[in-house]
Amino acid sequence: MAETTRTPNAPEGARVVKMGAGALLRSWLLRHVQTFFYTLGQIWRRPFNALLTAAVIGIALALPAGLHVLLGNAQQVARGWDGATQVSLFLKRSVSEQRAEALARELEALPEIGSVRYISREQALEEFKSLSGFGDVLQVLEDNPLPAVLVLFPKVEQAQGPEALEQLLTQLRARPEVDLAQLDMQWVKRIYAMMDIVSRGVWVLGSLLGLAVLLVVGNTIRLAIQNRRDEIVIIKLIGGTDAFIRRPFLYTGFWYGLFGGLIALGMIQVSLLFLAGPVAGLAGLYGSDFRLHGLDLLTALALFSGGCLLGLLGSWLAVGRHLREIEPT
Repeated sequence: MAETTRTPNAPEGARVVKMGAGALLRSWLLRHVQTFFYTLGQIWRRPFNALLTAAVIGIALALPAGLHVLLGNAQQVARGWDGATQVSLFLKRSVSEQRAEALARELEALPEIGSVRYISREQALEEFKSLSGFGDVLQVLEDNPLPAVLVLFPKVEQAQGPEALEQLLTQLRARPEVDLAQLDMQWVKRIYAMMDIVSRGVWVLGSLLGLAVLLVVGNTIRLAIQNRRDEIVIIKLIGGTDAFIRRPFLYTGFWYGLFGGLIALGMIQVSLLFLAGPVAGLAGLYGSDFRLHGLDLLTALALFSGGCLLGLLGSWLAVGRHLREIEPT
């Protein structure tokens, strides 16, 4: 509650109002709420100009965010390819069929392995005869030269990336029954190297476009300050502080960033809907049920937060620079 007192040196009847901490906080919040909606009303009075500024910000935010979403979908596809990767273990000829089957059961119990297919020496020879076209020639062989083979399919969640697959391959090679462990890692490494380049490119592009958002917001706020130059001079003449003058411009930058984030979200969703059909058709040709995934909640919140923060920062920099140049004469 406000407390009313009279100071010793004040004229008769004069009183000084002392406000408690709670009343000061309520007054401070009320002023911010008033400015918050006042700036929204100011933007609403010029919808076309505000839409142009917000659209530029939205495009700048949508490009890196959209690439981030596409990169996440590409990583899901790559993890699916990891699951389709198979490791071939060629066993020593001295390993008996019973020991080979027991080894297959042991390996299938490992957390990194999804399934194991056992190909006996006889099955390997029959497959080679049917696939090579030299069946008649191979009939004259007295001894089967082919070894038994274990084909291992790693689990997707346990073997993601070339490093995990190489570590698994090293462990399998150390088995005493294994004569040769084979896995084509080159294509896996190429895929992950390309995704790493794209990921770094997204960060570089996001940084550059974030700088562009700062410049757009800063220039918009600079023009607003110039248009209200006489008003700012009058406010300073009657004792208005820089914080009081700065407040509406900061909220204006916040609104531009928020609207830019909404436009960016709409652009990304429309783009994903436009691409969903062709991507599903292409996946169907490869026997996959893959579907494009949109923005998750965390990414959407980061998009809105980034837009608001860039709007606030751009307006803060513009007001801090140009407000000092306006002084009453």
